[in-house]
Amino acid sequence: MAMHLASRQFNFDLFGESVCTHSPMVAAAIEKLSAAAGSESRGAIFTRAEVVDFILDLAGYTADQPLHEKRLLEPSFGGGDFLLPAIGRLLAAWRSSQHAKTVVEELGDAIRAVELHRRTFSATRAAVIKRLKQEAIEEQSAVALADRWFVQGDFLLAPLDGQFDFIVGNPPYVRQELIPAPLLAEYRSRYQTMYDRADIYIPFIERSLSALSQGGSLSLICADRWMKNRYGGPLRSLIADQFHLKIYVDMMDTPAFHSDVIAYPAITIITRETSGATRIAHRPTIDRAVLANLANALRAQNLPKEAGPVCELMRVTNGSEPWLFESSDQITLIRRLEKQFPSLEEVGCKVGIGVATGADKAYIGDFESLDVEQDRKLPLVTTKDILSGEVQWRGLGVINPFVEGGGLVELRSYPRLCRYLEERREVIAGRHCARKSPDNWYRTIDRITPALASRPKLLIPDIKGEAHIVFESGGLYPHHNLYYVTSDEWDLRALQAVMLSDITRLFMSTYSTKMRGGYLRFQAQYLRRIRIPQWADVSTVLRTELAEAATKRDFQACNRAVFKLFELSNEERASLGGNGE
Repeated sequence: MAMHLASRQFNFDLFGESVCTHSPMVAAAIEKLSAAAGSESRGAIFTRAEVVDFILDLAGYTADQPLHEKRLLEPSFGGGDFLLPAIGRLLAAWRSSQHAKTVVEELGDAIRAVELHRRTFSATRAAVIKRLKQEAIEEQSAVALADRWFVQGDFLLAPLDGQFDFIVGNPPYVRQELIPAPLLAEYRSRYQTMYDRADIYIPFIERSLSALSQGGSLSLICADRWMKNRYGGPLRSLIADQFHLKIYVDMMDTPAFHSDVIAYPAITIITRETSGATRIAHRPTIDRAVLANLANALRAQNLPKEAGPVCELMRVTNGSEPWLFESSDQITLIRRLEKQFPSLEEVGCKVGIGVATGADKAYIGDFESLDVEQDRKLPLVTTKDILSGEVQWRGLGVINPFVEGGGLVELRSYPRLCRYLEERREVIAGRHCARKSPDNWYRTIDRITPALASRPKLLIPDIKGEAHIVFESGGLYPHHNLYYVTSDEWDLRALQAVMLSDITRLFMSTYSTKMRGGYLRFQAQYLRRIRIPQWADVSTVLRTELAEAATKRDFQACNRAVFKLFELSNEERASLGGNGE
């Protein structure tokens, strides 16, 4: 994927008249979203005032600059969290300058602010007019400025005039499933970064970048998952090729918003200039004075030599590859292991995910009580079965509607299964996958392969904090919230030691997105990045040491054995926080 994405050419011609011409279906979809009642359906998350001021400071949108000679764009202004403070700074800068023209002539082009939701647009417009009048701007001029500044419409499709020196904000968080199909298709046709399962903030960032003037900056707070995962690849490639990731501030576990969010947010400052070093800070205290000092440090001409809250890393962006924000010695270790050793799947290990049924209450129940033929059910293992670090099966089972080889069974050949499914037909047939293929209404979303149940495997919960890699000797089928690893080459107990070690933790913390509380996503796309030697290259003594450490769940012993496996130097061991002894 990396080579393909890195070579993509991005077309930024998004400002022609065609942008404002929509088909009736697209226009209807926009109208539906513009009238949506709930903030969740619009993806609205509101940013705290201290964080807004911090971002404006990082962007350089400060009252000591000639802001009235610059242009600022707010792509989704909502209740005015960014817009109102920015207007305050603009007016302060304008008042300190010489005026030769009217306020409308001088400030009319200084701001463009877009909002799709009609009621929010009207309420914030009224608030801005009120604020301007409080600043001694007469009502007629206040209304004229609001009319010049505000655009009611879809930022991804609305025409914009010219380019901007500053683009700031908090783009909406909307999953693809919530976007009407005609509108989603229109987005995909216009935005080359709308890839795979990309959330709506991905094309928001693309269009914002396209609107930047030379030297201009895009300053956003949003979820960081696109910086690591698959769907962010094209956007990362675009930024690596044409922009500079200037500042990154990790906001994990900080109260940056007025409501709690599960995703791991980050602030990014991306500029249209030659790429260089990235200034990085982690989890600042949400306090005005602390954030003001941090902004000064992040924007300083030179970093102080002594350790402080800010570090600087080169080559954070690398084509479509995930962005790496770890310390330079940890990144050096990661790069060394990636260069020297093959990936997990290249040494004969398979990474997969358990079955998703789409209707667990219908397909899953007490194994003994599931009233179907014996070969139509399988014992099921879930995250609750492995909470202790060992498998303690609670007796659940899953209905298996598939024959060996992949096709669905003929229900007339299985009268008990047929009766069981028919009794639950309303729920099962109501799933999206069943409506798409009515003849196959009783299939689970994922195909069930019974042979997997009998294979020994390592089980890994999707979201977790500390290492929780559990050995299952065979006999249980994994549920969809469990990833699994099987291997025909590696001994799974020895592999478990590797997976429990600080090396795997480093790979996962480097490449995985984090959730609130510091929990990592142990998804297949990240697990496949783990590097490991060929089993044939592991000595007999070390094989035994690895397996015994995992069986005892002795994490220090796992580290000692794994550090030998990868021949880590003392400096490399120290970069992981210890010496492995």
